[in-house]
Amino acid sequence: MQVILMEKVANLGDLGAVVRVKDGYARNFLIPQRMARRATAEAIAEFEAKRAELEKIAAAKLATAKAQGEKLSGLTVQITQKSGVDGRLFGSVTNHDIADALVKQGFTVDKSQIRMPTGPLKSTGEHALAVALHTDVIAEVKINIVGDHS
Repeated sequence: MQVILMEKVANLGDLGAVVRVKDGYARNFLIPQRMARRATAEAIAEFEAKRAELEKIAAAKLATAKAQGEKLSGLTVQITQKSGVDGRLFGSVTNHDIADALVKQGFTVDKSQIRMPTGPLKSTGEHALAVALHTDVIAEVKINIVGDHS
């Protein structure tokens, strides 16, 4: 299916690009998330009419993400979790737990923005993670997991 991108999508294209994607990806993700529209003649004409407005909105989102990324970069978040004596956690610390901790500190972060390449954290100590606030803005955050032996 050919779609026109309404915003920048990682590994796919920039705002206004007409790309060919699999039907399911377009129907189930891009179109419902309002990231793309079917590339019909009317949709392309409508996009060209609104292009300046959409570029202004995209620039504002990027500026907001950069400002938040600067505040978030280098931040250390402390999370207390029940653990054994050897430092292994009972359970694990997931992206949901990290997003909740960041929200409590005043940041607007969604759990899908937390990048955990090795999966959930299962030991105490300090772990470095990435937070993707925008396709162009990725902030490094340190997570300090403190064991609770009680």
